[in-house]
Amino acid sequence: MSEHTWFLIAMGAYLVAMLAIGLFSFRKNDEYEDYMLGGRGLHPFVAAMSAGASDMSGWLLMGLPGALYMSGFSEMWMAIGLLVGAAVNWKITAPRLRSYTEMANNSITVPSFFENRFHDRTRILRVSASLVILVFFTFYVASGMVAGGKYFQSTFESGYITGILIIAGVTVVYTFVGGFLAVSLTDTVQGVIMFISLLLVPVMALITMDDPGAIFTYQLDNAYGLGSIDPNKHWFSLFTGVSFVTIISNLAWGLGYFGQPHIIVRFMALRKTSDARSGMVYGVGWMFLCMVGAVFVAIIGPAFFGMDPNIAITDQSSFETIFLDMGRILFHPLIAGLVLTAVLAAIMSTISSQLLVVSSALIEDIYKGLINKTASDNSLKMLSRISVVVVALIAFVLARDPDSAVLKLVEFAWAGFGASFGPVVLGALYWRRLNAPGAAAGMIAGAVVAFIWGGLPAFEVMDKPFGLYEMVPGVLANVIVMVIVTNMTKPPSKEVTDTFDAVTKLTKVAERNPDQDIERAADAMSNK
Repeated sequence: MSEHTWFLIAMGAYLVAMLAIGLFSFRKNDEYEDYMLGGRGLHPFVAAMSAGASDMSGWLLMGLPGALYMSGFSEMWMAIGLLVGAAVNWKITAPRLRSYTEMANNSITVPSFFENRFHDRTRILRVSASLVILVFFTFYVASGMVAGGKYFQSTFESGYITGILIIAGVTVVYTFVGGFLAVSLTDTVQGVIMFISLLLVPVMALITMDDPGAIFTYQLDNAYGLGSIDPNKHWFSLFTGVSFVTIISNLAWGLGYFGQPHIIVRFMALRKTSDARSGMVYGVGWMFLCMVGAVFVAIIGPAFFGMDPNIAITDQSSFETIFLDMGRILFHPLIAGLVLTAVLAAIMSTISSQLLVVSSALIEDIYKGLINKTASDNSLKMLSRISVVVVALIAFVLARDPDSAVLKLVEFAWAGFGASFGPVVLGALYWRRLNAPGAAAGMIAGAVVAFIWGGLPAFEVMDKPFGLYEMVPGVLANVIVMVIVTNMTKPPSKEVTDTFDAVTKLTKVAERNPDQDIERAADAMSNK
């Protein structure tokens, strides 16, 4: 059989497995909360894998190895920022958010949590947060479809639109049928595929090399990348050739974690507050080892390809196919096909998580929250499924052009969520005095500053001021405005502060007693 036939067999097996998980999850969705949040019964390993897979996407398998291959360790700052940000997010956000969403009228989305946390009767928080999600995630989903179309185009020499239709079709089906549980379980499988592939490829590359020790010297003394990249004596330096502003900008990616709805919703779905500790071990451990694998792919690459004139990296501009090319060269086509599914897994896990968050914003936060509060569970589940299809269709329209500028908005959207939601989430969890006007003003200020600072270069209007990533000024604007407005307006009501105190107590109790029944404890405190 030809190489492409083996690839198709591996790919077909993977896609069938994803659909099977969707059908399995369908049987678990008895209630609307089950569809949107898995009934708050997510195992910490599943939550961690799901958060990691939906977060890392193709950047971990293609973007990071390609950037490191070209420039060396000076490109590591973003990875460092993301790793630290993920660890801190699990540590300080996950346990308290799990408790607070239970106490705050059983909130199952970020916008509903904001409204319930601050008892916001104006609906400004819910509406503003929902609009941020709808705008940014629609483009986020489109960018994933573009990446999927190009993946199929390069891997199988198929049509770009065909690739989009296959990826979008399978992802929409298992999200439509199985909801949050299906997305989380498929993300877990996809995370395991990414993990195994990123560790297996560099190990096998080292085993097959005649001189493995050359991986630490080849790029220092020889031109590589078919001679297009000059020798770099500072390849292993974190600081040489990178400015202070660039370091700060790349580290600032870690700030985005606190405001990413598709990530922190996994914290809400944990079985209990104490599961956050195990989730952090699983999630950060997975992320660290995957990054180690990606880094070693880049370290090995110059010598692996440079010392053998019979092989070369397909992408000779950004070198982002280095991981895929190594997998094709090192393994039997069937195994190589399974390795290639790691990239597809990264793309699909991100799309599915984002589709579900957009669906929740439309149905839970806008339809149920503002239009029909008494809607039945069955109607809400059906409307959520319909919204998944509608958003996917809109994203498909945006993604039809393979050269679409939508890909430039991925970085922009990450900053948008981090700058608008991040400080408000942390403030809601840890600042007793924070009130609804302060939270709303901070969120809007962060979103506007991030949009203006980063949106103009995304639309090719002008460069970013000072070359600084929009996350930094956006977060600063949010914090400053949130603090000023909160202190200039009246304090929150006693009911709001009593709930805050109860959550603080509940979280501490859960830390001392991991077997604490979070729902029963929350009900007991609410009835006091």
